[in-house]
Amino acid sequence: MKTAIVTGGSRGIGAAIVFELAMEGINVAFTYEKNSEKSHTIVEKIKKNGGNAFCSKVDQRERNEISSFVDTVIERYEGIHILINNAAIAQKKDFEEITDEDWRKMMDTNLRGPFIYCQKVLPYLVDNRWGRIINICSIGGQWGGIQQVHYAMAKAGLINLTRSIARIYSKNGITSNAVSPGIVDTEMIRKELNISSDNELIKSIPLGRVATPEEVAHVVAFLASDKASYITGQTININGGMYFGC
Repeated sequence: MKTAIVTGGSRGIGAAIVFELAMEGINVAFTYEKNSEKSHTIVEKIKKNGGNAFCSKVDQRERNEISSFVDTVIERYEGIHILINNAAIAQKKDFEEITDEDWRKMMDTNLRGPFIYCQKVLPYLVDNRWGRIINICSIGGQWGGIQQVHYAMAKAGLINLTRSIARIYSKNGITSNAVSPGIVDTEMIRKELNISSDNELIKSIPLGRVATPEEVAHVVAFLASDKASYITGQTININGGMYFGC
């Protein structure tokens, strides 16, 4: 049985990924920062449906916490096969107002954290001669940001980290891919956008609607499977046609 780590699995896209992988028979260890109650509810739901999961509070700006969590996963499940870097923060702020502290927090959480997870997990994947790294990026990292420049830059860096790992580790049977959603119906997005059918941003989406977290999870589950064994170094867009690039 394979084991997956999913960061930021208490809500939205992360919660959908956690549940889908668990229902496919994968052991899932996922992290949360604040939502302890929601996280433990997800674990109980998975167990009631015959799956296996556990959750842990981890600050992914702290290397020691990441290291301890990964060690716990190894001890509990005797291996790691899949790493999904999903945890991230967002901050809507004009470019001129972004402070050094805003910048550090954004980069530490959205880019340095996934980098540390990759460093910690990759030796186990190399030993397996099989592995999947999937980084949840964003359309903002592809076409730039207006009120979230630091967020867009961190996500652009994550796309490049994805490609770099693919170039280094694909020969070891490890694929590394990015999934880049557009607008997804999550709590974080609802706080930032007034989502409705009359919203001009929604009208600009060729499919005419936002994505569901489950639609993103379906693609992640595919990339984590043997069916995606010849896909590596790619950025898979899930944006309803908002952006056609890579």
